[in-house]
Amino acid sequence: MSAGAHPAREQVEQLELADALREFRTETGRSLLDLVDESPVLLVFLRHFACAFCAQTLDRVSQVREQIAAKGARPVFVHLGSPERAKPYFDYYHLSDVERISNPDASLYQLPAFALSRTNPYLHFLNPTVWRGWLKGAMRKYGIGMIQEDAEQMPGVFFLKDRKIERAFRHRTIADEPDYLKLVGAG
Repeated sequence: MSAGAHPAREQVEQLELADALREFRTETGRSLLDLVDESPVLLVFLRHFACAFCAQTLDRVSQVREQIAAKGARPVFVHLGSPERAKPYFDYYHLSDVERISNPDASLYQLPAFALSRTNPYLHFLNPTVWRGWLKGAMRKYGIGMIQEDAEQMPGVFFLKDRKIERAFRHRTIADEPDYLKLVGAG
């Protein structure tokens, strides 16, 4: 329990999160709550599939997937596209068998527990951190494409365990690079 938190309030927040997680289903039909009850989950929210930094996220999670599993956790992705649109991206990064949630209306992103922000996509072009990310190779390695999903939605990563958010990373810029292993307690 966090310092100063009231035990009853924390229990209410945990129940509210569990109720919300019960409502969201993966593309295979499993509830997010069932997945969290089976094992800790690294819940990775993506922006859109034309984003170089989202491709980078898929690539990096694929690279550390075994270390995530070694900590007893599993990655689960949330995306704004249709399952058909998402499939080639997950296949390309060898994540075909990873559970994912298609959430085109961004209702999971907007839950108070996650509260992922929205931003004007044109402001990214004015942000030096984003430019550095592109110049460090994100654009060259992952490219960009035609935006079909909501470019205003910001990403985030949450480590869920025992029906609670243990650790969270909310992106301030699209170029932020979370430490996935640290989030699951392996870093």
